[in-house]
Amino acid sequence: MAIFLPGTADDQALALDEMTPREIVAELDKYVVGQHAAKRAVAIALRDRMRRQKLAPELAEDIMPKNIIMIGPTGVGKTEIARRLAKLTNSPFLKVEASKFTEVGYVGRDVESIVRDLVEIAIDLVREEKMEDVEDKAELNAEDRLLDLLLPPPPAPAAAVTTRPPPTAVMVTPTGVRPMRVVEFPEPPEDEDDAEAAVSGAEKGDGKTDGKGSAHEQTSHERTREKLRQQFREGKLDDRMVELDVRDRNQPSFEFMTAQGPEEMDINLKDMLPGLFGQRTKKRKMKVVEAFDYLVQEEEGRLIDMDQVTRLAVERVEDSGIVFLDEIDKIAGREGGHGPDVSREGVQRDILPIVEGTTVSTKYGMVSTDHILFIAAGAFHVSKPSDLIPELQGRFPIRVELHSLTVDDFIRILTEPKSSLVKQSTALLETEGLKLEFTPEAIAEMAQFAFRVNETTENIGARRLHTIMERVLDEISFQAPDLFKSPRSEATEEGVVAKVSASAPLTSEPQKSSPPLPVIERKTATGVEKVIVIDPEYVRQQVASIVKDQDLSRYIL
Repeated sequence: MAIFLPGTADDQALALDEMTPREIVAELDKYVVGQHAAKRAVAIALRDRMRRQKLAPELAEDIMPKNIIMIGPTGVGKTEIARRLAKLTNSPFLKVEASKFTEVGYVGRDVESIVRDLVEIAIDLVREEKMEDVEDKAELNAEDRLLDLLLPPPPAPAAAVTTRPPPTAVMVTPTGVRPMRVVEFPEPPEDEDDAEAAVSGAEKGDGKTDGKGSAHEQTSHERTREKLRQQFREGKLDDRMVELDVRDRNQPSFEFMTAQGPEEMDINLKDMLPGLFGQRTKKRKMKVVEAFDYLVQEEEGRLIDMDQVTRLAVERVEDSGIVFLDEIDKIAGREGGHGPDVSREGVQRDILPIVEGTTVSTKYGMVSTDHILFIAAGAFHVSKPSDLIPELQGRFPIRVELHSLTVDDFIRILTEPKSSLVKQSTALLETEGLKLEFTPEAIAEMAQFAFRVNETTENIGARRLHTIMERVLDEISFQAPDLFKSPRSEATEEGVVAKVSASAPLTSEPQKSSPPLPVIERKTATGVEKVIVIDPEYVRQQVASIVKDQDLSRYIL
C-alpha cells in the first residue's frame, strides 16, 4: 500500500537532487493510489540517475540507465506513474504506443521518430523556461511599443537656420577699387517643413531657433504618455482598437519524402531562401489587450537565443529524457511467418538500438540515446515478457508487476488524490453555484459497483469509475442548473411581462419523468443554502438496474 509521510505539505517543493527514493514515492502517492512496488522501482531509477550525474565523466559514461518493464492490466496506474515522474523531474517525457511502429519496409512510423519527437518536446520545455526569465522585460518592451502606437512620438525639431552677413565683393577699375553689392538668391527648400522652419528663422532675425517650445512639447508628451501607461495597466484601454503590423505566416513549405519517412526532412522554403521571402507583414486591427499579447510574444522571441535553447534541449534529452513505451506486449512475439505478426520481431529489432544506445540524426544535430530512461508497459494478457527477443529483454533489467484494483483502492482513488473524481465533480458544479456533497457510504457504493462490473465484464481498472460517476451525476448535471437558476422574465404576445419558472419545460414536447434530486436545505451564517447530497440510495437508483443487466452494463458501463 502507499506510504503517506507526515509533515509533507503540498506547497513544499523539494529540490530534485535532495529527494530520497522515499520522498519520491511520497510525491507519487499524492496522485497514484497503491502500486508501491512500481513506485519504488521508478524512484530508485531516478535516484540512480542523479547519482550518476555526480560522478566523474569517465565513469559516468559507462553507467547505463535502469530501464523498467511494468506488467499489469489497463487502468491500474502504469502511465500515470511515468507521467507524474516526468513532471516531478521536469524532464522531457514522451509517451508512444509501440504498436504504431513497424519494421523498415512496412507502412508505419520509423522508431527513430521517438528521439526526434523527444527533442521537440525538450525544446518547448526549455523555451518555456527561458520565456519565464525574460517575461518581465518582454512585457515592458511590449508596453512601450504599444504606447508608441497609441501616442506617436512628436516629430524631431527641424535644424536651426542661421543668418549670415550678406556677401561683399569688389571690382577693380582703371580709376581704383570700388565695392559692389552681391544679391544672393535663396535655394528652394527641400520640403514643406524645412520651408516653414526657414521662414520662422528668418522672421526671428537672431539666427537661432527658440528651444523652449520643443522642450515644452516633449515634457507634455512624456506626461501624457505616463497617463496612458497608468490607464493601460488599470485596464481602461483594453477595448480601444489599434493597427499593428503582424507577420504573414502563410509561407510556402515543402515536405520531402525520403526512405526514412517524412520526419527526416521537413524543410521550410523561407529557411532555404531567406532573401527571397524575407519577413512579410500585413496591417491588422485588434484590441489593445490582444495587441499587447501579440507584442509580448514577439518580444520574447527576440530576447530568447534559440541556438542556446536548442543546445540545452539536446543536452537535457541525452541526460534526463524519459520515454514511456506503452503496449509493449502487442509487439511481443516471435516470427509467425504471415499475417499481422510478420513485423513484430522486426519492430523489436528496430527498437533495440534506440534502447541500448545509439546516435540519431535530427534537424537539431546528432542526439545520443545512451542515457535516456525507457519505461515499457503492457498488460501481457496473451503474451508474456519472455516472448520478447532476448536482446531486448536484457535491456530492461527491472520488472515490476502492478496488481488489479480492489474495492478499497477504488474508495481511495475517489477521495485521496489531489485531483480525485469527487473533487473534480464538486468543482465543476460549483462554477454554476451548486454545492455537491458525497456521503462516505455513497462513495463506497460507487466503488463496489465499479469493482463488480470489472469482475463480470472486461477489467478496465480505475477507468470504470469515470463511467459510474458520469452515470450517477447524469440527472444532476442536466437538471440542477435550471432548478437553482432564478426565474426569468418573458414578454407575452399582449406585452405583459410574465415570470417563467426556470424548472418549467422549455419545449412543447412531452417531458420524460425524472427522479427527484436529493436536495436539502441547510442553515448557514449567510442564510439558507441548497445542497445536493449524494447518498447510497441515489447511487443505487441510478446504477443498480444497469449493473444487474450484464448486456446493458457491457455497452453502457
